[in-house]
Amino acid sequence: MSFDFTDYDPYDFANRRHIGPSPAEMGAMLALLGADSLDAFIDETVPASIRQKEPLEWGAAMTERQALDALRETANRNQNLVSLLGQGYYGTITPPVIQRNILENPAWYTAYTPYQPEISQGRLEALLNFQTMVSDLTGLDVANASLLDEATAAAEAMAMAQRLSKSKRTVFFVDENCHAQTIAVIRTRAEPLGWRVEIGDPFADLRPEKVFGAIFQYPGTYGHVRDFTEVIASLHGENALAVMAADPLSLALLKTPGEMNADIAVGSTQRFGVPMGYGGPHAAYMAVKDAHKRAMPGRLVGVSVDARGNRAYRLALQTREQHIRREKATSNICTAQVLLAVMAAMYVVFHGPEGLRAIAQRVHRRAVLLANGLKKLGYTVEPDAFFDTMTVEVGRLQGAILKSAVADGVNLRKVGTDRIGISIDERTRPVTIEAVWRAFGGEFKVEEFDTEYRLPEPLLRKTDYLTHPVFHMNRAESEMTRYIRRLADRDLALDRSMIPLGSCTMKLNATAEMLPITWPEYAELHPFVPQDQALGYKALIADLSDKLCQITGYDAVSMQPNSGAQGEYAGLLTIRAYHQANGEDHRDICLIPTSAHGTNPASAQMAGMKVVVVKSDENGDIDVDDFRAKAEAHAANLAACMITYPSTHGVFEASVAELCAIVHEHGGQVYLDGANMNALVGLARPGDFGADVSHLNLHKTFCIPHGGGGPGMGPIGVKAHLAPYLPGHPATGGSEGPVSAAPFGSPSILPISWSYCLMMGGAGLTQATKVAILNANYIAKRLEDAYPVLYKARNGRVAHECIVDTRILQETAGVSVDDVAKRLIDCGFHAPTMSWPVAGTLMIEPTESETKAELDRFCDAMLAIREEARAIEEGRIDAQNNPLKNAPHTVEDLVGEWDRPYTREQACYPPGAFRVDKYWAPVNRVDNVYGDRHLVCSCPPVEDYQEAAE
Repeated sequence: MSFDFTDYDPYDFANRRHIGPSPAEMGAMLALLGADSLDAFIDETVPASIRQKEPLEWGAAMTERQALDALRETANRNQNLVSLLGQGYYGTITPPVIQRNILENPAWYTAYTPYQPEISQGRLEALLNFQTMVSDLTGLDVANASLLDEATAAAEAMAMAQRLSKSKRTVFFVDENCHAQTIAVIRTRAEPLGWRVEIGDPFADLRPEKVFGAIFQYPGTYGHVRDFTEVIASLHGENALAVMAADPLSLALLKTPGEMNADIAVGSTQRFGVPMGYGGPHAAYMAVKDAHKRAMPGRLVGVSVDARGNRAYRLALQTREQHIRREKATSNICTAQVLLAVMAAMYVVFHGPEGLRAIAQRVHRRAVLLANGLKKLGYTVEPDAFFDTMTVEVGRLQGAILKSAVADGVNLRKVGTDRIGISIDERTRPVTIEAVWRAFGGEFKVEEFDTEYRLPEPLLRKTDYLTHPVFHMNRAESEMTRYIRRLADRDLALDRSMIPLGSCTMKLNATAEMLPITWPEYAELHPFVPQDQALGYKALIADLSDKLCQITGYDAVSMQPNSGAQGEYAGLLTIRAYHQANGEDHRDICLIPTSAHGTNPASAQMAGMKVVVVKSDENGDIDVDDFRAKAEAHAANLAACMITYPSTHGVFEASVAELCAIVHEHGGQVYLDGANMNALVGLARPGDFGADVSHLNLHKTFCIPHGGGGPGMGPIGVKAHLAPYLPGHPATGGSEGPVSAAPFGSPSILPISWSYCLMMGGAGLTQATKVAILNANYIAKRLEDAYPVLYKARNGRVAHECIVDTRILQETAGVSVDDVAKRLIDCGFHAPTMSWPVAGTLMIEPTESETKAELDRFCDAMLAIREEARAIEEGRIDAQNNPLKNAPHTVEDLVGEWDRPYTREQACYPPGAFRVDKYWAPVNRVDNVYGDRHLVCSCPPVEDYQEAAE
């Protein structure tokens, strides 16, 4: 037998792993579209006027092994010392059962935001556990399902306080003991809105009659534990609101914000098993009094019922959110931190209240132990009452002590010129305490000292918490593993099927890309370590920034924004600062098309801009004449325009360069929303055709997984003239304020995007874009006879996504877009994006990662649904009792009494559904109205769990 040599490369990541269709399959798809080749097809589809002149190339693509070696080499340049720097970031132990079964499990990290509740019951229950945990620990009535970080949560609380106070006052008071990054982010948020921030001692400097609200750190950044009950009462006496930024671990021992009558509590759950990651990602929280729940930003999970009356979970009160309120929204929050919130909740589920209390007690006792040794050495340690943090007066010895500690492997906090801060955490060992003593000149052993509580009796917690059975049932790892598995099995994620959500880019999150995020060299760095200890991160961020600049045509990048919406906000603040620096503070008008994502007008409002809406023409494109007229009318005050490209209708608009020129002609700057960058990479660069700033969704285009609704990253790229006005940070400097708690946002997930770029190479990224456009056009072509494709370019093509019109089914068969979405669940699919940007339609984005077989399975399902609607039209099946109206069908339906005018097989095995390994929805259709009218946002009662166990 002889063998021929082959040019097949099994290690070609781009073409053999990431891109779904094979060359032969692409040929068949192109033939259906009437195109001779992929390049010819792209030339027909993407306007020549915006095509980049030079190919995207930065060397040969790496294999998975080569990329992992490069990541390891970079990781080894980080120094992983023990950091006792505190300030909201602490060493923690991630239980291996959580790391392996959640953080490293694609069933959890590849899921989308749970807007389709029937296929999201597992993570919705996990988020309900998170809300219950937060509510119990803070002593407040309702908690949301997570926010981006503690500092931005504090800024959101300030905005919420201003809204609820119904006051004309414009002053917000900030406790001087708040973390520096929290103060800075609050200032950034307040300034464009015309609010003034006063910083001081709440017991001496606060004037309640002058403010609409105040925030207090608990415990303080320097360690103080204080009772704010009387201060809060004085605020309430003047109709002002009280916010507390509280460490949730301390609340296992300390009096709660609720007991002090605080209105709002915020904080970070990072120390509940989520590594520091050089700053993120972590799940922040917000909890409020019941009266304030409808004003709370972010997502809220509630309990409802399904069509059978069984308990079901859903996202509640969604009319609060920016995608509905648009320019009337007071928050632009879109992304949460679901994966990290699930980890934090499971940490508490695993440990239970006794375990959490024991961890808090150990942290406190070791802090007391350390303080006793320092006092024996003659140092003054403050405050008298502390939980885990102390400040030591050291005078001129500060530099020598800090240097000695680093030499012994420990980072301590520099406070002013003569003090040192120390924060103890779950991972602090006796040898670390002894190393700190050595740095201060002592050769003690921990056995020489006793420990005792340093917390005043009136400040100790007296109330129970975490009493729900879920926090008591899963202590054994066998039970914990099974609980996590049961929840995961209720959900539909990318590990089961494609998720064709328009504007969401649910592409492959390759395993090789995910591996480095748990490496200690990336995961365990504190965000405020000396820069020479983070040289690996510095190199990674610099190289990824350079690649993003090459991709976009911009000159500088800020990695700080933690989401796309936050990137919008940061970009508009950058434009605002640029105008101010040029003496044009009056420029405050932002042109935004009617088709824009709801975060656009919300972000503009937050940046202090006034929104002027631009019409769309009958083809869905931006109306150029209306755009020009409004730019001319507002020329004196025009600050910016916000456009999405390709458009939110899934079309390459030929007028984009003209629109950019119009804005520049009238003194404005162009913000180009990068949500649809997956249609541009390697083909067109926003910076080349007129844009000044864009955000990039790394959790879309660059493979960071959606995590069930977060984490995300939305770095912004800018042209050179805007670079001086990018977000700064107290830890790294810069002329502008920060938009996130950490200088680089969520750096521990940047290795995902970097490895994606390394393994794809410039040519691979370009090929991925071409195939993403091909896949979308293939679906549009296969479905167009059954469902009109609502918008196409003048050449008859769509971009990387398409909108199919299901309104005809409502007219002829009474079948709603919701019916179609729920029937797709029976077929084993997550529905496309519903009713956006056009009500009653579906927006489909297949990405480049799906194979032709999966695309065909989806198309077959959609075509079968059209035939089921036709059966209603022709009177062959009842208009109300049919597979579409009753979808999704559950096992309970299948085994129960069957009285429906169609067969069980029709119900459960429509075309597209797998007969083996079929996904079964765990609940029937969820009643949204019931859920909002009977709002319950914490774990159901004990009886429900007893029934489930039986």
